[in-house]
Amino acid sequence: MNRFDLAEQANHPRTQEDDFSKLVAHGLQRRRFLGVSATALGVTGFLGGLPFAASAASKHSPAGMAHNASNAVVSPRMGFAPVAANAADTITLPAGYKWDVVSSWGDPVLKGGQAFDAATRGSAASQALAMGDNNDGMSFFAMGKDHGVMAVNNEYTNYEYLFTSGQCASLEDTRKAQAAHGVTVFEVKQRGGKWQLQTGAPKNRRITANTTMRLSGPVAGSEWVKTKADPTGTTVLGTFNNCANGRTPWGTYLTCEENFNGYFGATAEMPADDTFKRYGISAKGAGYDWHKFDARFDLSHNPTEPNRFGWVVEIDPMDPSSTPVKRTALGRFKHENVEIVVNKDGRVVAYMGDDERGEHLYKFVSDARFDASNPSANSSLLDDGTLYVARFDAQQGALDGTGEWLELSAGKHGLTADKGFKTQADVLVHARLAATIVGATTMDRPEWVAAHPSGKQVYVTLTNNSKRGNDGQPVGGPNPRAKNSYGQILRWMPAGDDHASNTFSWDLFVLAGNPVVSPTSLKRGSPNVNADNMFNSPDGIAFDADGRLWIQTDGKYSNTGEFAGMGNNQMLCGDPVTGEIRRFLVGPVACEITGFSMTPDQTTMFVGVQHPGEDLAASHFPQGGTSVPRSSVIAISRVDGGVIGA
Repeated sequence: MNRFDLAEQANHPRTQEDDFSKLVAHGLQRRRFLGVSATALGVTGFLGGLPFAASAASKHSPAGMAHNASNAVVSPRMGFAPVAANAADTITLPAGYKWDVVSSWGDPVLKGGQAFDAATRGSAASQALAMGDNNDGMSFFAMGKDHGVMAVNNEYTNYEYLFTSGQCASLEDTRKAQAAHGVTVFEVKQRGGKWQLQTGAPKNRRITANTTMRLSGPVAGSEWVKTKADPTGTTVLGTFNNCANGRTPWGTYLTCEENFNGYFGATAEMPADDTFKRYGISAKGAGYDWHKFDARFDLSHNPTEPNRFGWVVEIDPMDPSSTPVKRTALGRFKHENVEIVVNKDGRVVAYMGDDERGEHLYKFVSDARFDASNPSANSSLLDDGTLYVARFDAQQGALDGTGEWLELSAGKHGLTADKGFKTQADVLVHARLAATIVGATTMDRPEWVAAHPSGKQVYVTLTNNSKRGNDGQPVGGPNPRAKNSYGQILRWMPAGDDHASNTFSWDLFVLAGNPVVSPTSLKRGSPNVNADNMFNSPDGIAFDADGRLWIQTDGKYSNTGEFAGMGNNQMLCGDPVTGEIRRFLVGPVACEITGFSMTPDQTTMFVGVQHPGEDLAASHFPQGGTSVPRSSVIAISRVDGGVIGA
């Protein structure tokens, strides 16, 4: 649940007008990186994204690349006219595009499911057979040109809509909320140009907060995850707060547990645990109130239960009888998504962000190598390997630099027994604490990670940070702004195009901002942000096969003050070569745009519309009228059937 926090913080003492001038001037020096990847990308290069000076950019543009009236490079990858920001309660797309609803919260998925009941909002039993709430990350697994399986995260639920009373007040309510969480797997077919959920199809499945799962990797069987109900520490019930996702080259789905801490609380005195504070675990909880009715979530009785959450879970979407597996070797933190890359030596690399202010960026490198000829041989690739955390280095005032991946292994880099890290299980369960000890860089809420299809670059959204400059979070490098209301997108290139390398080069693809409200300070954003494409809080990102970068936002939609003119949350398209960004979609009132997947031929894009009308804002998406707003998966296509974005 990525709610935006704009708590007032003191501004950093630097003069921001001077910082903006430095940002523009420094951009002219960035061409020193160009020689490394221009050949690999067939374009201007890794760090040519921000058009700091149009005349300088044009000198290095490939022959035939278009320019606009100001001589700025215009992307040849984007063939649509951008849409304007707005506050309408619908989906706004470019001319020549259309959208349809594929599924909404409460739609029947399993046999016996009933149509959504707007009057009662259903029961625990009916919710267990239906589409979960607040869909987030997703993947489409093709079964033919017009047939496939969707795996969709259901991150959390809005009690103001889930319950007619607006609150969780009983065990029945708790079971209903738990059933609205997790993952929904369902078959879809295209009929008459529309993709539709196939109720009761063979591969349909609901995975909830009470589904049996297996723990694997170094933490499985350790004291950290043993409970009275599971003294072996190997079997867990459920997954929840499933934010973003990933998919493996061997055909499985990865769902990521994010703000798991909010589901736990205490009805009596709870054991002292110094690690709880770093993970946000408290006796009060975060308002879900499960601990009041389900003892499993009561820290007074089950103090180790929270350690069984905060993991990446692997699911086989093609086998509804399979047991999901929590891969503990990937570390325990508030996972946003996981981006899998097959390295040139065959090892699998998983990039992950920890979505909280001042947390970190991680990667995992497998010991074994991917075997494309034998999918079953890859079933334990994510159990054995090495976890790393990133440190970013830059000269003072610079917006690019180098970095190092710091190994998180017991006995190394200060992770010693006297500091609480006797075993690798200690390190993985408390990955955040380990990251601090080794000297990782604190980041502005690392969210989704996406690798360019060339394999040469990796991007991460840093969505915002109201506390930058405070609480030991210095301003500078990849986090250049105090009280960062708008966010930025960072990218890096591994040394030698080797994702297993411990070193990399980095820069900022874009600083989001509002150049209309703040034309001279760093709040204006980088020069590839203008009055026609400005946005705040980049969250979801993904590349399509042609190298277009799709950017989704989860930020302030007040359309006032420092967010004036930005309208509702949106989806934009960026060109990593020219730096151009165009607005492609605007969502309905109070929603987050999140979740991305495409059919293999790129003629259909699946996108999530999460929590329209949250906090009782005036939305009736998608049905309109006076209907209850419902999170939905939509399918976007071109009227002429062409490739999305081209």
